Amino acid sequence: MMLTWKDVIHFSVNGNPKPDRRVEKTEQEWKEILTSEQFRVTRKKGTEAPHSGALCTVHDAGKYECICCGTSLFDSTIKFESGTGWPSFTQPIKENAIKYHKDTSYGMIRVEVMCNTCDAHLGHVFPDGPEPSGLRYCINSESMQLEKEETHG
Repeated sequence: MMLTWKDVIHFSVNGNPKPDRRVEKTEQEWKEILTSEQFRVTRKKGTEAPHSGALCTVHDAGKYECICCGTSLFDSTIKFESGTGWPSFTQPIKENAIKYHKDTSYGMIRVEVMCNTCDAHLGHVFPDGPEPSGLRYCINSESMQLEKEETHG
């Protein structure tokens, strides 16, 4: 199933799909397993500077996982160059991998995306991505790790 902007808005207003599992830790437990920058971005809803993230220009095959809990979020096959300065994707790996929240900070209305397993802040989703979904998931590098696919050869 391909998600559309209509689906994103529906989830942000009416509730998100149930995750496969939940991971919950105290603030102190998160601080013990994350770098200070990962903690600032994922647990305090921070944003890394554009074009500064380690995953911006990476195009290796694999799965992008939540840095906090290891949940698969995005597949490398749907990553694209948006020119925004953050890794961008057109779809989550599964409908219930991402949690959506209406964000009215900074005088704007946006849709925040979080890991549906552990509530880590990932970034935002916008309706200006490429076809066929039209979605652009704009994600902080600090919130993900790339689990590269094994190459046989």
